[in-house]
Amino acid sequence: MYHAIVRAKVRQLFGAVNRGDAGPVLNTFARRFEHRFLGETALGGTRSSLATTRLWYERLYRLLPDIHFDLGTITVAGAPWNTLVSVDWVESNSGTDGVRTTNRGIHVMHLRWGRAVCLTICPDTVGLAATLARLAAHGEAEATAPPITDLLSAS
Repeated sequence: MYHAIVRAKVRQLFGAVNRGDAGPVLNTFARRFEHRFLGETALGGTRSSLATTRLWYERLYRLLPDIHFDLGTITVAGAPWNTLVSVDWVESNSGTDGVRTTNRGIHVMHLRWGRAVCLTICPDTVGLAATLARLAAHGEAEATAPPITDLLSAS
């Protein structure tokens, strides 16, 4: 039953992101957490504060304003005090230049008592880099901006 509840909550979180609302995701984080996005791009890096993570989601929506995730398998393992969730997805967007692209990837989330202590987002980094390079070529300077991070560690 617990795993079914977590899967439903994950669907709700992705639904909010699809509507351009990062609030429910931000509200899921524990007091101490890490938000990681793989790759050496404007969206890469690691964050550990709500303020910085909020800035990251704002950048995501500026660069990919109509981002949408279609979910595949949602796997939940573990007990409420130590839960691992993985979600595979296909993401689509029009970017700021209106060109429709898709990307595949996974989210891996570690939960403790329903709060996210670590969220790692693993996109196809080659595809994302190509999308961001295309946006930059069309004048979107933020597509090549330094990552938004608040940790000294590498992404």
